[in-house]
Amino acid sequence: MSNNSNEIRENTSAEAENEELSLNDDRRVKTLSPGALVAKRFFRNRIALVGLVILVFMFVFSFIGGLISPYKENQLFYRYEYLNKEYAGVVKNEELRYAVADGQSFDTVIQAQLVMALQKGKDTFSFKKVDYSITTEGEDFYSVSLEDGTMIGIAYKDIVSSSIEGADIPFSLKYNALKAHSTGADSFEADGKQYTISDGGVVFEGDNEIAYISRYVVSSVMADVFITRAFKEELAESLDAGNDDFYFTDTDGVQHEYTVSYNPATKNWSVKQQTESRIYDTYASPSKAHWLGTDRNGMDMLTRLMYGGRVSLLIGFIVEVIATLIGVILGGIAGYFGKWVDNLVMRIVDIFYCIPSTPIIIILGAAMDAMRVDPKIRMIYLMLILGILGWPGIARMVRGQILSLREQEFMTATESSGLKVSSRIFKHLVPNVIPQLIVSFTMGVGGTIITEATLSFLGLGIKFPFASWGNIINDVNNTFVLTTYWFIWIPAGVLLLATVLAFNLVGDGLRDAFDPKMKR
Repeated sequence: MSNNSNEIRENTSAEAENEELSLNDDRRVKTLSPGALVAKRFFRNRIALVGLVILVFMFVFSFIGGLISPYKENQLFYRYEYLNKEYAGVVKNEELRYAVADGQSFDTVIQAQLVMALQKGKDTFSFKKVDYSITTEGEDFYSVSLEDGTMIGIAYKDIVSSSIEGADIPFSLKYNALKAHSTGADSFEADGKQYTISDGGVVFEGDNEIAYISRYVVSSVMADVFITRAFKEELAESLDAGNDDFYFTDTDGVQHEYTVSYNPATKNWSVKQQTESRIYDTYASPSKAHWLGTDRNGMDMLTRLMYGGRVSLLIGFIVEVIATLIGVILGGIAGYFGKWVDNLVMRIVDIFYCIPSTPIIIILGAAMDAMRVDPKIRMIYLMLILGILGWPGIARMVRGQILSLREQEFMTATESSGLKVSSRIFKHLVPNVIPQLIVSFTMGVGGTIITEATLSFLGLGIKFPFASWGNIINDVNNTFVLTTYWFIWIPAGVLLLATVLAFNLVGDGLRDAFDPKMKR
């Protein structure tokens, strides 16, 4: 009989050990702490788990991804392309130019008198009781002398340019070269030196080329570039032939292509040189080097997204921490003391609710733009502004919770034990509001991220060179970029959408886990 009793006890014990207890079983619930119960409920919510997984991915992507990325946040990338750059301007001279003889005066007034005399077909003119004579030296080439035969200057249309960089051409050489060119002579003398001149107007001193004559005036766009005679001749031949482009090999043996375009308004030609230039690798398509391409500044988009997520998440958390701290302190004081203190705090809350936050942020953003505030300081100001403007809702929620909690028995016990008021509020009342604060904090971070992204998109938030998802999307500033460079704005938009959605899903899951009665 005793053996049967022992066997029954053993079987009963084995069945008890093998019995599976359900989650709602009272014996099992008693063995779980409140925190464990909340965790159990939360992890049973599959939608909330999806949100949690997304958030974990976003944090890893933003904070760890930036560390392992081979590129820096503001690293610029370049590419080489052949571009047509302004090289020179060309004008075909159709007006008289003037040169003054050494030691003489040939000012603009006398030059104007000369032009009037030529227009009237005269060979003399007078100015201030001084008579001047005009000598036609050649086609469109004149000399002006005094009564005693002293030459004071010349007027000409053909340009004498030096073949030696930085060298000036003396008046005597210029006059005699133009005269020889006009008369078709092949040699001339100036300042005791003998020169020869070719049919093309090139002037030589012995075997050395020192100057050349041309009707075209060619001026370099860049002051440090010297236009050679060979280039000018090639350019003149192209212009006379009506060609739009030509090739020329420079003194270094490098051949360049030049394009010529005529501007009727200014009556001159623009010469552009096709050169290999190092430029920003803007809007490069996705590749092995840049998985999501590059932005308009030539920066790696994937790296910018990583650092942008870091900024957006940090701002969201810091703003909510500031708002929560202010809200808990003021809401706790209002809810505990009540009476005039409650009225005062609630009126302050009402005032903050009435503040038009968006216009204020726009005005402050414009003011910081005008003052050229450093981007780091600007980020701090943005977090403070959003945090200070975001606490009233939290304060009202904390105040309502504490109003209901302060009448319960445990608060009577704390008063009987003689605890300080600060201990009663922040050690006994506020901890009982923490579940609601966690839910409010989680869902508030998502809203703050959206606010920051909106401000940055409008140019009022995070400024270059710092990245945020909002100012990354700001790159889409026209329809062409929107429709052509999808890799600029779609990834940032997807990350922003996924992050905010994940915070909302986690917030809903935490709310249901803390208070199962709120399940719909």
